[in-house]
Formats: sequence, C-alpha cells, structure tokens
Amino acid sequence: MEERKGRGRPRKDPERLARWTPPEGWSRLVAWISPEEKKALKRVAVEAEVSVADLVRALAGGLACGAITHEELIGHVRKGIQVMEKIPTLFERDGDFRVVNRPRVECAWVFDGEGTPTEKLDGTNVRLTVRAGRLVRVEKRRNPSKLQKSQGIKDGWYVDTVEGAAEDKWVLAAARNTDVTSWPDGEHSCEALGPRIQGNPLRLDDHRCVPFNLKVPVYQGVPRDYVGLRDFLAELESRFVPGALAEGIVFHHPDGRRAKIKRKDFPVSA
Repeated sequence: MEERKGRGRPRKDPERLARWTPPEGWSRLVAWISPEEKKALKRVAVEAEVSVADLVRALAGGLACGAITHEELIGHVRKGIQVMEKIPTLFERDGDFRVVNRPRVECAWVFDGEGTPTEKLDGTNVRLTVRAGRLVRVEKRRNPSKLQKSQGIKDGWYVDTVEGAAEDKWVLAAARNTDVTSWPDGEHSCEALGPRIQGNPLRLDDHRCVPFNLKVPVYQGVPRDYVGLRDFLAELESRFVPGALAEGIVFHHPDGRRAKIKRKDFPVSA
C-alpha cells in the first residue's frame, strides 16, 4: 500500500498550526479587503518569504517599538499610492494602440482645466532613499509579468538593485552621479536617464536621476484637446535638455491624481 501523502499545504505541520493558541493578552484583528488588496499583500509576503499574518504583525510590531512612526507610515502609504498607481493616458486607444479622439472618463479633470502639466521624461523609473544628504538605497520598478497580469496584478512595485548585476549597472551609475546632498530625507521616485538607458532620446552625455517631486520642468499654455495636444507635442522642446524633443506631458492634480500623453501615442497620420 502506498504511503498516504500530506495535504500539500506549504506548512511543515498544518495540524499544529491549526491548533495555535495566541499568547495571553493578544487579540484578533479582522479587516475586509478587496481581491486586489489581498493579492498585493500576498505578493509582498511571498517576496519577504513570510506569511501574510507575519507581515501584518511585523508592521504592527514596527509601529509599537518605534522603528517607524505613524507619520512616516502615512507618508510612505500616500507616496506609494501616487507613485505606483498606473498613470492613465488621456485618451482611449484603438486596435493599433494609438490614441483616438475620445477622452477617458477618469481624466475628465484635465479637460476641465485642472492640474499642472510637466515634462514626461523617457527613462527608467527608480526610487532613491536619502538620509542626511546621502544616498542609502536604490530601487528599480518591476512591472508584473504576463502571468501576473492574468492573475489580476496590474500595478508595478519596487525591488532593490543589486551591486554588480549587469541589468542594474546603468541605473546605479545614474543614482551615484546624482547630487542628493540638498534633498530632504525620504524616498524619492525618479527617472533614471543617460546614454545607456532607453536609447537616450534626450542625447545626454552622462547618467543621472531626476526626482519627480523636485526638478521636473513645468509647461505653460498646454492645450487640452486631442488636436491641440497632437500638434503641441509634435514640436515640444524639452525643458530639461533644450534642443531635444520632449517625450510627452504628465498632468498633476493637487489631490495626487495624474494623467499622461506622449507624442508617440498619436497615429502618424493624425
């Protein structure tokens, strides 16, 4: 007779876990979350190689012992939502993935004249952590794979760069070549640019990072209709590198919402 296998759960002793008794004084916290939020928690837990319960307890423990203050936590949550949330394109797209003259509903505020237009830089999204004017951490954005997208994971997240890794060489070069001495402490989402990044459309001579919250150029008199934006972007000069064409525009609403449009989004014959 074949030996009966276990139930296949990723636990060494599921029966013992099922009878786990919390320490005296502990209480159970229950929260209803959406399927997307549940997947996000599981994703972080998998990368940290812990259970979701341990992940939540670690966060609570960090708050309890003062490793992170509630002000810092709130700040990170707000910045993370703004940065990692996919920025919608102003118009709907056709079968060739080009925009058509049909505004997206969630971008109505742009067409109502709200939001500040800034230059969209064509590079690699990274996040630099600064403490006392020193660079202490460099992360890069990771987008979900095709499989992950099919599982409902739509938004990207940040992972650490690895010293010596070929794929991180130029991102790290851009980070180290960026003067952060005057930057406030915190995590700064940036665009890494340079000769070996994304084809270097701005024709830069060196690698550098541009923080979204500190140095991104602002444009005045930007049109807010399909034809106007198409013609405006066709000849828009970069404020960051005069003489080169800007990739596009990102509109920033005071409440944190953003929307984008790129020159190459429009059909060639539009």
